[in-house]
Amino acid sequence: MSQQIFFAHANGFPSGTYGKLFAALAPEFRVTHLEQHAHDPRFPADDNWYNLVDELIHHLQQQSQPVWGVGHSFGGVLHLHAALRCPQLYRGVVMLDSPVLTRTDQWVIRAAKRLGFIDRLTPAGRTLGRREEFADLESARRYFAGKSLFRSFDPECFDAYLHYGLHQDGDRLRLRFDPATEISIYRGVPHTSPGRLRQLQVPLAVVRGHESRVVMRHHTSSVGRMPNGEALSMPGGHMFPLERPQETAVLLKNLFERWTSRQQRDCA
Repeated sequence: MSQQIFFAHANGFPSGTYGKLFAALAPEFRVTHLEQHAHDPRFPADDNWYNLVDELIHHLQQQSQPVWGVGHSFGGVLHLHAALRCPQLYRGVVMLDSPVLTRTDQWVIRAAKRLGFIDRLTPAGRTLGRREEFADLESARRYFAGKSLFRSFDPECFDAYLHYGLHQDGDRLRLRFDPATEISIYRGVPHTSPGRLRQLQVPLAVVRGHESRVVMRHHTSSVGRMPNGEALSMPGGHMFPLERPQETAVLLKNLFERWTSRQQRDCA
């Protein structure tokens, strides 16, 4: 019987973009996900992502068993906060290039919000004014292929982004992930936490991309000191799950196999 993963995507990247990763996890793992976080009017994007953690918990409560929570970037932080609040919903959490913020990080974020420079601290500033619509698929392909963020994407993941990240709007293609929502998510990056990391009751792994400019070494140091924490790394940058989906799947399978064996020994 396959084990269940609940996946949470990076900001702006609908879950369908990760289809190659999901396929590589089968048949041992069945992946469940929301297609787009923060697009349910019941759970609008807010400061510190309280509503978005509520949204995730709401859907986790509908699952038949505790899950392996896997999240990329924004999605990893959602899983961490949800697991601190509701550990009974999880078997463990894996954050793929998601920062575990220190108290200093949180203080800086709080100050940036109050003093009005949060757009310089997060990608919100780069997202403002970004192109939202395209005449056709080829013009969209040329546009995104020219962006450094997409330069190392696995070709199938890049095609998946064009398919799931755009939708037909009249005679043009528009971004499916609402740009205003994406900006709100960046601006609301949490400067608070529902609990201290050492209070987490399930295993946690943070996997950093070697060339990541989002997750720094100090973001993973506290995880490595946890009894059930692991700080790991993968080749690639912040987008490594979409650059190396099959290698990411192998890492996840090995990690969950190790955690399962440990949990079985603890229960013996």
